[in-house]
Amino acid sequence: MQVYIDGKYYPKSDAKVSVFDHGLLYGDGVFEGIRAYDGVVFKLKEHINRLYSSAHMIMLSIPMTREELIQKTLETLRKNKLRDGYVRLVVTRGAGDLGLNPKKCPKPTVIIITDSISMHKDDAKENGVTAMISWVKRDPVDATSHEIKSLNYLNSILAKIEANNAGVDEAICLDRNGFVCEGVAENVFTVKNGKIHTPPSCTGALPGITAGSAKNLARQLGYEVSEKNVTPYELFNADEVFFTGTAAEIVPVREINKRSIGDGRPGPITRRLMAEFSRIVRDPKEGITI
Repeated sequence: MQVYIDGKYYPKSDAKVSVFDHGLLYGDGVFEGIRAYDGVVFKLKEHINRLYSSAHMIMLSIPMTREELIQKTLETLRKNKLRDGYVRLVVTRGAGDLGLNPKKCPKPTVIIITDSISMHKDDAKENGVTAMISWVKRDPVDATSHEIKSLNYLNSILAKIEANNAGVDEAICLDRNGFVCEGVAENVFTVKNGKIHTPPSCTGALPGITAGSAKNLARQLGYEVSEKNVTPYELFNADEVFFTGTAAEIVPVREINKRSIGDGRPGPITRRLMAEFSRIVRDPKEGITI
């Protein structure tokens, strides 16, 4: 496997960055997770645009144009002979000194990794996953907001540790007002009486690209979709709950805090969306061909 770092390719075993890189020292950087399906990189332009939006927010200048980064991503997939896989694009502040001042980092580091990823058990889509509401609140939008897809994921990791300790598959974070925000690496949706709801980005949730695709698909299928504050009560009493994310795709949730969701099995709307999503990800119109 070849990894792209700052204009050169390195074998996986030799792919290294400086120990003075502020991405390592301080989580100062941004990233994107992207999937390729059967030779099509799904929503690649949208992912690149979000990467640049995140970088803009933290005043990080990416030393490549968007088109150059798209082409390098495709080139890395071709070099590794991957038609199906996961792409991790990382841009760090670059190497500096041991202080946190970003002015001491003259050149950002650009990394492209192509590999595979598995978020949940093999039977997750068939049987659904279990989740819990974590004590870890989502960072607010006036702090290290998860609207920015940054390298600082400690907020999510703390919640994931709690889920691991509780023996459930995933954690769900609330915002500072007690409303549902998102999973540790996924957006969350509820279904009630045929209507689909998802928390707004003002809760601190990442504007998910897979979430956007799910909303568009649902509307095309005739469902009403809205962004609204969701309480834990509404979450527990939903007819269906599902997660969306690039790595997770669309995954049903069968239980939250030991409370069954609906009848404890993936619901019909979730299943329909999963089937439609599986179809569109391989459509060249929905991405860029490798």
